[in-house]
Amino acid sequence: MSVKLPLAIIQLETPPQPVSREVGEQRQWFVEALALREGEYVVVQPHLGEPLPDPATISAAVLSGSWAMVTDHAEWSERTAAWIRVAVQARLPLLGVCYGHQLMAYALGGEVGDNPNGWERGLQQLHRDDACGQDPLLAALPGSFSAWLSHRQSVLTPPPGAQVLAASELEPCQILRYTPHALSVQFHPEFTGRIMTACLQNSLPASEVVSLMQHQQEARWPLQLMREFLLSEQPQALRA
Repeated sequence: MSVKLPLAIIQLETPPQPVSREVGEQRQWFVEALALREGEYVVVQPHLGEPLPDPATISAAVLSGSWAMVTDHAEWSERTAAWIRVAVQARLPLLGVCYGHQLMAYALGGEVGDNPNGWERGLQQLHRDDACGQDPLLAALPGSFSAWLSHRQSVLTPPPGAQVLAASELEPCQILRYTPHALSVQFHPEFTGRIMTACLQNSLPASEVVSLMQHQQEARWPLQLMREFLLSEQPQALRA
């Protein structure tokens, strides 16, 4: 009988203390969003000097968001970028989220920098590209869907060969498909309204937080997309 390998949650630094006190850290958000049980996942924190996992020992990996900037080229970030290239070569299913999205694009030959349109925050409307209809994972996405966002930097130029599959008013690279087993998203499929509120409260006046969060509903499609990519049998089959 085969034993299913664990999912790796690559946590890239920690939130500011006011955020972590209120809603915890990135690894907890993914564990709760994916309803993972003990033994089904491992957590790796490169910023603490922890080694990145051998792709052969895990089923897939999700690269978290971060309050760091890819353009700072921190040692742990550059080491993780090098690992991404190895993991892609090994056909390991990879999902990058926010900082993880930007780091994947950078690692694979794209350009990352400050978004010329400024910050993108709160629940925003995204629009899928027609090419999503040809993507086994993304074909079910509606033409427009909502997602939680909080970022200042963006993928300015996608890597060679990458497909841009969704955009928003302020961000043209919301979903990037690199290979059949490697995908990244600028938005936060693991966020809830409570997490988004805690993040906004750390950086904005209370009146702006109220304005951004009033009457907002949870984002359903991003969570479904993440669950299907990381928990379905499809990523396992892609490595055969």
